[in-house]
Amino acid sequence: MLAKYWKKIGMLILIIACVFNIMGKLVNKLSLNKEMLYTTQYMFEQEEKNETK
Repeated sequence: MLAKYWKKIGMLILIIACVFNIMGKLVNKLSLNKEMLYTTQYMFEQEEKNETK
């Protein structure tokens, strides 16, 4: 019986793994606002380092 449905079982496992992967990436993704704030902070720090040299 398992031999008859192995392709469907494999596809179901693959789909579930992809959904978990996508959900994990969405949960851990930084918001655009935070990303822009971190970028500007980094740029200001680099500019201050260049001015002190």
